[in-house]
Amino acid sequence: MLRTVRLETEGLQALETALAGELGDRMLAAVALILGRSGRLIVTGMGKSGHIGRKLVATLASTGTPAHFVHPAEASHGDLGMVQPEDAVIALSWSGEAPELADIIAYTRRFSVPLLAITSREDSALGSAADFCLTMPRMAEACPNGLAPTTSTTMTLALGDALAMCLLEARGFSPANFRDFHPGGKLGARLKRARDLMHGAVELPLVQDGASLSDAIMEMTSRRFGVTGILDKDGRLIGVLTDGDLRRAFQRGFKDGPVAAAMTQKPLTATPEALAPDLLGLMNEARITSLFVVADDRRPVGILHLHDLLRAGVM
Repeated sequence: MLRTVRLETEGLQALETALAGELGDRMLAAVALILGRSGRLIVTGMGKSGHIGRKLVATLASTGTPAHFVHPAEASHGDLGMVQPEDAVIALSWSGEAPELADIIAYTRRFSVPLLAITSREDSALGSAADFCLTMPRMAEACPNGLAPTTSTTMTLALGDALAMCLLEARGFSPANFRDFHPGGKLGARLKRARDLMHGAVELPLVQDGASLSDAIMEMTSRRFGVTGILDKDGRLIGVLTDGDLRRAFQRGFKDGPVAAAMTQKPLTATPEALAPDLLGLMNEARITSLFVVADDRRPVGILHLHDLLRAGVM
């Protein structure tokens, strides 16, 4: 068990050293080539390399690089038509001698489709044919028999991730872009913004400055947010009346009068672009359950309740 982790760790350390040298230079050149293509990045590989290739495709596609996996055996039976002249191809093979890759290699040479190799042997059939060979250090497999791909697949996976992250950074791929490709699950929830979760203008509990406290209470109870916003004559939010404000008003001896006398002035607000986790943290810290969403001029455009964030899976 420990031997496996040690050998795979040594493989990653050797890969890191290589990336600090010539392999890193080749990686940057490969990134520039991929960025210059107008098509997709086609990934291929046989056996365990194919499994790693599928994972690489999933990472690339979710981080801004259109990618597709083509099985090399299926490629020989018609799937070569998936590879277009504007694409680039990455072929994965630790030995560089997988016979199933022969047809797709020949296809890229025939139609001048750029070919990038990820292998441990630059002098292999794959490495020799490639336009760019990302050659990994040859390290011992963690398998006691030296047969099952272990260290090699870990290193290939790490190199693929490094390539995907280089492309992500070069494209300026942002959390907002990431959210577009990850709308579901906890990750999608963490990347939602106030505008995605807020209740719109028709549901806003609002009264004008000069309204009575009783009018504000009626507005609050007619909604379900436990708060009423107070607007100035230009429609800007200048205060809120909360359940806490009402309790304090009753403790002083309730007398109906202008709502401004009981409201909280300069309340916390959110912008439509604020990220959901930041809003949850703000509401927890301030110990509030509702938050108005305002435009740049402080005109309310929506309202968020704590339950809206929790229902969306924001934690």
